[in-house]
Amino acid sequence: MLRIAVPNKGSLSGPAGEMLHEAGYQQRRESKELRIVDPVNEVEFFYLRPRDIAIYVSSGKLDIGITGRDLLIDSGADAEEILPLGFARSTFRFAAKPGTAHGIEDLKGRTVATSYEGIVAGHLAENGVDASVVHLDGAVETAIELGVAEVIADVVETGTSLRNAGLEVFGEPIMKSEAVVIRRTGADAEEPKVQQFLRRLQGVLVARTYVMMDYDCRVEQLEKAVALTPGLESPTVSPLHNEGWVAVRAMVPSKEAQRIMDDLYEIGARAILTTAIHACRL
Repeated sequence: MLRIAVPNKGSLSGPAGEMLHEAGYQQRRESKELRIVDPVNEVEFFYLRPRDIAIYVSSGKLDIGITGRDLLIDSGADAEEILPLGFARSTFRFAAKPGTAHGIEDLKGRTVATSYEGIVAGHLAENGVDASVVHLDGAVETAIELGVAEVIADVVETGTSLRNAGLEVFGEPIMKSEAVVIRRTGADAEEPKVQQFLRRLQGVLVARTYVMMDYDCRVEQLEKAVALTPGLESPTVSPLHNEGWVAVRAMVPSKEAQRIMDDLYEIGARAILTTAIHACRL
């Protein structure tokens, strides 16, 4: 039975559960549940603190896990990323009071406060910067106000909270993170159950990115229509009862669907519709 670690709370938890549900796996009904068994799919899920998941997976006690790239790197655990999942995206930046620093080279001899000591210390070392790193569990902006540090390193989305604290970001991003599937470094990459799990999640990712488009068009306009909707391999084309007309079906990127529908209409296509894709295998 495949043993999988899933975030039990935070910004990773909800989206991870939704993706697993879409992939056909049974999920917990109450947040207090720490372990459930999905006998149909032969999978056992363990709901753990996101920051601890890489440690459990690296120990070999659990086969794979879902966590953040930032948490994986910060843990220093002997585990590796095998599939990015596209949610819980974030960017890590340095920030300080205006005029304090302009780039990472200006941090030499300074103190940096962060909740991600492993990431920041590693980044400073990679750039040859000798600076002190202070670990705080949260609200790192306060560290500058209280004089604990001169610079902070934290997740930045809109930057509103930093501006409200009188701080500004500087330098290049430290890293960009998102939810990822991880496994123990050196684990069997071809293990059938793991591969099946990955295919299911990849299917969900594709299903969220594409829609199925159906329409009718005149035979003489078919080449123009197919150029607009080439599909993944090739569109499905079927003759209609009315001579000279065909029905076309193809997967198209959901972000481009409205534009493609407009273009198809302009060349004479009719009965144009899109349908959501809930799962797929490519």
